[in-house]
Amino acid sequence: MLKIKTHNQIAVVGLDRLPRDRYEVGTEISDPDGLLLRSYPLRAEELTPNVRAVARAGAGVNNIPVEACTEKGVVVFNTPGANANSVKELVLAGLLLAARDLFGGMRFVADLPVGMSETDMNSQVEAEKKKFRGTEIKGKTLGVLGLGAIGSRVARAALDLGMDVVGFDPAISVDAAWQLPSEVQRVENMQSLFSHADYVTLHVPLLDATRGMINADTIGSFKKGAVLLNFSRQPIVESVALKDALDAGQIGMYVADFPVPELAGHSAVRLMPHLGASTDEAEENCAIMAADQLADFLENGNIVNSVNFPRVRLARSHTYRLALTNQNVPRALGNITSVLADRNINVVDMLNQSRDAVAYNLIDIETKPDADLLADLANIESVINVSVFDRPA
Repeated sequence: MLKIKTHNQIAVVGLDRLPRDRYEVGTEISDPDGLLLRSYPLRAEELTPNVRAVARAGAGVNNIPVEACTEKGVVVFNTPGANANSVKELVLAGLLLAARDLFGGMRFVADLPVGMSETDMNSQVEAEKKKFRGTEIKGKTLGVLGLGAIGSRVARAALDLGMDVVGFDPAISVDAAWQLPSEVQRVENMQSLFSHADYVTLHVPLLDATRGMINADTIGSFKKGAVLLNFSRQPIVESVALKDALDAGQIGMYVADFPVPELAGHSAVRLMPHLGASTDEAEENCAIMAADQLADFLENGNIVNSVNFPRVRLARSHTYRLALTNQNVPRALGNITSVLADRNINVVDMLNQSRDAVAYNLIDIETKPDADLLADLANIESVINVSVFDRPA
């Protein structure tokens, strides 16, 4: 029986992917094999010895001590793309809110005196509506920084709305490139994207390299009066530098999903309370994807969508399977296979991949591994952990 400890409210459709005849799932599980969470701030000390994986039902993992997980050989999964449509739709809403003063117009109507006559209301509305005049987005240029699952969808939607779209992503994957509409004009750097765009939308992950990437220097490359949309992560934008740019008119408006004190209440700012993935559909999609990835790892050793381990997926055969995590150092793999060879154990299939300082191996063997073999493998100096999977049913 595999044990999964949950944090936060995980959609039932996701938990149902973990059959109760094979999984014990709950918030009070002791010594779990895996953790399933959303925004819960996981601490390193909660990585008890049996924990082999953490699955985040969402894209960002800044609430997970990823470095500590890697040191312990714990795989961290996220769910890129599962909430992409929900975020895309909110970005489009933000785009339209920036182009048309819908917020100001609705607030004006809401503040009209209660009980006024229809004639007086119509007269006042006609007299004041010019204050909320806007522009069309058709024919304007949208710059998309980050062309992954969300960025490519935003680009497609903007093209369908008649916008011109330019995009930049220095680390675009092959899969993402295939999804990107051919009409998107790729530019060579951020500065070129900023200088061409009437609207700029951010869709990059929060990393050391992206933290504060929108700052006083990069803002200087923006077309004067351009609109900046941030539905990625708040720390990507330096709030003080942005406020100065808004006050100076260098940035015409800022629309974001992350309230910060420095910008709250500014007349050229529209802030939302982190609603990007707050739809029933996104929460269900994330829960399903996280649960499936966690189950495939715990049952088969396969790794898909990990932020700290390489992608490793090997089809199961009617053999026994070993999964070994080791430090990515010379001769580590040779030491592992030598232990198997010394015991005359035949390797039926094998896959070895590395990512930064960690390497991961799936090894299918004909012989059921005994405790002595597992101990010998675990005692190899570079090996971090060893798992064994019985024959599939």
